[in-house]
Amino acid sequence: MKEKNEFLSKTAYRIKRYYGYTLATLISLSLPFITIGGNHMFLLSFDKKQLHLLGTAFDMQELYLMPFLLMLLFLGIFAATSLGGRAWCGWACPQTIFRVFYRDLIESKLLGLRRIKNKQKEPDWSKPQNASKKVIAVIIWSAISIIAASNFLWFFVPPEDFFTYLQNPSEHMFLFGIVLSIAGFLIYDVVILKEDFCIYVCPYSRVQSVLYDDDTYQAIYSTNRGGDIYNEDKEKIIFKAKELNATDECTTCESCVTVCPTHIDIRKGLQLECINCLECVDACTTVMGKLGKPSLVQWSSTNAIKKDIPTKMFRKQTIMYASALLIVLALLFAMGGTKEYMLLNVNKTTQLYKVKENNVVRNNFLLLFQNTESKKLTYHLEIMDHDDIKIKRFKPFSLSPGKMAKKVLILETNKILVNDKTKDTPITVTLKAYAKEDPEKVQVFRKAVFIYPRADKLK
Repeated sequence: MKEKNEFLSKTAYRIKRYYGYTLATLISLSLPFITIGGNHMFLLSFDKKQLHLLGTAFDMQELYLMPFLLMLLFLGIFAATSLGGRAWCGWACPQTIFRVFYRDLIESKLLGLRRIKNKQKEPDWSKPQNASKKVIAVIIWSAISIIAASNFLWFFVPPEDFFTYLQNPSEHMFLFGIVLSIAGFLIYDVVILKEDFCIYVCPYSRVQSVLYDDDTYQAIYSTNRGGDIYNEDKEKIIFKAKELNATDECTTCESCVTVCPTHIDIRKGLQLECINCLECVDACTTVMGKLGKPSLVQWSSTNAIKKDIPTKMFRKQTIMYASALLIVLALLFAMGGTKEYMLLNVNKTTQLYKVKENNVVRNNFLLLFQNTESKKLTYHLEIMDHDDIKIKRFKPFSLSPGKMAKKVLILETNKILVNDKTKDTPITVTLKAYAKEDPEKVQVFRKAVFIYPRADKLK
């Protein structure tokens, strides 16, 4: 009896998923509002042409980080699939969260249209009360869809800007058109398309099979204990204990079948439609637990269930994924660590140089500054080397956040730097630009080429 109670007392995977969904929802809703030093944790702003990552803002010139982020995304998905199958689909995918929210909370718990333990049976829509409840469910989900669509846009349009635009909707019809379009798709997807999106639309299910191996965790049925499934007449399912060690413990209650949201029979083995939601594991655990036996459907691997070999977490495939992820992470931090807190481009004008009276040589440059910080800054300029070359024209100036400014820089010298009668001589000069408010952090170094004329050009 004690063993039986242990089987029944285990927290259902369905309940654990609800906790996971709640956590994922809270993170998704709160993340756009979290800022560090005025920068968001994650924001890809097409309007400001910036990427905010972990409180650091990167401008268009620094979007070389995007390939590394994409590599992390795909390698992370591949690694997670190799370890836990389609755990992302069942436990964190927005599509699944939305469907569970609509079906299990709105339709089942609030309105009583369905039973959570039976995902296969559709309500009788010919009954007026069911049809009315369906309308109420769609209205509730429509309101939630608008919030979800807005939440999605907050990762591209900062919430503070979004709510400002909300006060003048007539001037931002394109933005609100996008919100309504996304909300409309979510209504169609969750109410009409349902799990068919996972089965027929999502490409992930088509690639998962090549990422699996015998040590991948998944919802798996034990043929050693329950017997093989055999479809003899295409309609009636018959179980036969073909293997000598099979005990044919399956009661054919089909609880694992009726509870499946993607309408598959887990007893038939690995199928593309399985999203590893583990509801079949819960269903079988309940039934077999009443008999004092462990579940026939378990969250385990092929090696553990069918070959009685311990699952290996560290194997060639997972080690390769881990190594690749570490390399990409190292490159991402290395590249991100070189971020400059102001942008400065130095361009020479078309005139190479100009010789003034007393052999004063001038070079003109065009500087393009951009303030990438969230506060107003005052920029200064210095020459770090070549004491004989001086700044003739450049005055410190202030620049508002996100703004750009063009400034003319004139460098000159009255010294004889080179005595070459055959050619002009390029001299590399190091310029240091910095912000008076935070000179240690906001500073950049740029190279400028000062052209000194050949000797016969001097007077």
